[in-house]
Amino acid sequence: MKAFIFPGQGSQSVGMAKEHFDSNSGIKKLFLKANDQLGYSISDIMFEGPSDKLMQTKYTQPAIFLHSVALFMQMDESPDAVAGHSLGEFSALVAAGVINFETALDLVDLRGNLMQEAGDVHPGGMAAIIGMDGDVVDSICEKATTEIKKPVVAANYNCPGQLVISGDMDAVKRAVELAKEEGCRLAKILPVSGAFHSPLMKPALEGLQKRLEDIMFKDPECPLYSNATAEPTQDSDVVKENLIAQLTSPVKWTQTLQNMEKNGITDFVEIGPGKVLRGLVKRTISNANISGHQ
Repeated sequence: MKAFIFPGQGSQSVGMAKEHFDSNSGIKKLFLKANDQLGYSISDIMFEGPSDKLMQTKYTQPAIFLHSVALFMQMDESPDAVAGHSLGEFSALVAAGVINFETALDLVDLRGNLMQEAGDVHPGGMAAIIGMDGDVVDSICEKATTEIKKPVVAANYNCPGQLVISGDMDAVKRAVELAKEEGCRLAKILPVSGAFHSPLMKPALEGLQKRLEDIMFKDPECPLYSNATAEPTQDSDVVKENLIAQLTSPVKWTQTLQNMEKNGITDFVEIGPGKVLRGLVKRTISNANISGHQ
């Protein structure tokens, strides 16, 4: 059985999808359509940068989504299951027929702007913690939160021994100190513009929830694994609930991959820029067949 998986923030780079745009008329048409819908040229930012502009959340999210979905639309193949890492869950929604491209792009544009605003209003940060079990990282976050009296939580369970924490910057820094004291292999602050997947994203959650109330979701055509639960569903109401929860909940990617393996998925195809997810699959499932379209 085969799963299509879609990347999130961190997979972007200047020049992304330019080759596809130049050589494929279907992709070119979709990009021009996206430029019109967004009201600015996302393709120019993707192809020419500058890098610091592409790295702004409000541009990164539509850029990665557009790249991923454009590639998916060129594939003549149906997956047995889909999942996306954080933002990638919106690409997975399109792949599973839950919402169409235009609706998803509108939501991604809104989400990127809301998350950027939330990061400006409640500045925070994120840090990578490498070489430490998830339960140890969870207890370190609890300790730092208690000491600093501000939140820090596990935000991304990327693969065994690779986690990202998120929250108030003072609490993140304290958690990094504690992780080093506990003997982790590496703990470092990440260059991001907000405390994603933490309680500091609550203002963004409220704005996204309001928009989602007006949008009709269809039941997924194949099992869709949600970040917030790591469980598959083909119930549109559950998909929507999980999508709302996702903004302030951790991305349970390790657990998602492990559940996919348990449910008979042996082949994983990463669709979108970069190779981040292929690496995470390799470190989580030893005998997986992994390929990609980027």
